[in-house]
Amino acid sequence: MADTERLTGSEPLTILPLTLEAEAAAQAHYKACDRLKLERKQRRMCRRDPGVAETLVEAVSMSALECQYQFRFERWNCTLEGRYRASLLKRGFKETAFLYAISSAGLTHALAKACSAGRMERCTCDEAPDLENREAWQWGGCGDNLKYSSKFVKEFLGRRSSKDLRARVDFHNNLVGVKVIKAGVETTCKCHGVSGSCTVRTCWRQLAPFHEVGKHLKHKYETALKVGSTTNEATGEAGAISPPRGRASGSGGGDPLPRTPELVHLDDSPSFCLAGRFSPGTAGRRCHREKNCESICCGRGHNTQSRVVTRPCQCQVRWCCYVECRQCTQREEVYTCKG
Repeated sequence: MADTERLTGSEPLTILPLTLEAEAAAQAHYKACDRLKLERKQRRMCRRDPGVAETLVEAVSMSALECQYQFRFERWNCTLEGRYRASLLKRGFKETAFLYAISSAGLTHALAKACSAGRMERCTCDEAPDLENREAWQWGGCGDNLKYSSKFVKEFLGRRSSKDLRARVDFHNNLVGVKVIKAGVETTCKCHGVSGSCTVRTCWRQLAPFHEVGKHLKHKYETALKVGSTTNEATGEAGAISPPRGRASGSGGGDPLPRTPELVHLDDSPSFCLAGRFSPGTAGRRCHREKNCESICCGRGHNTQSRVVTRPCQCQVRWCCYVECRQCTQREEVYTCKG
């Protein structure tokens, strides 16, 4: 991408003069950005490109669904309705670290895909100038523009004061999400030539499926490092972050946060067994008897209910163009946690 097209932070919100149709479209785009709960800088960045608001909504939805999928068998199943989300984000739990990482990863992924799909005005396909063997590879296809999206996300979720303990931890976890996306980029190639020979290859870079990103971040959640602050009890002011448990701080007096892309948290998580500020608890939650009932139900036991269900079965594809299924009835047992 040319230097004139890169994000500088000083771009005008609109390019005048506008036609009436373009002006109406711009107003609709501005309103879409205003409806999102954004800070002033984020709202300004949203307004720069008509594709940003739609991509933000897509990223939030994708991240929330992936979070719920990854934690579907856990006590905390990523319940984000109402007060639960706000209460979680005020604390430095492992779950909070995961939320920051999966959100930044979702936005990075969605923006890169939106660029390559042509839904953004300020970016297009990835140009991948660092591919090897360029004399044998012909750049083609339309790669996901990770370079633009990662730069946008870092500015959009920008670091606050380095003296703010929570802000430093949150920013670190945001970067973990971006780094996991980068680590999953693969180069895909297609051969061209006579009789299937590979004299010329068309190559482009693709992001890993978001499920793979979610799985990777879930593993990082399970191995997250707890860090602490050297808080002055008299003043209540937080000093430097102490090294993660079992790790020595870096030499030279640098930031002791891990330099590797590991999730970090400040507070021990609650059990999430009972209803409270952070979750609705696990009473009434469905569980799998052989897999997680004992853990999810927190030792309270579970109820067993037998029911008859009807599902499509023995499906066949008919030409042209529909699927024909029989309806099969079977009895199944449903297990739910006792209150």
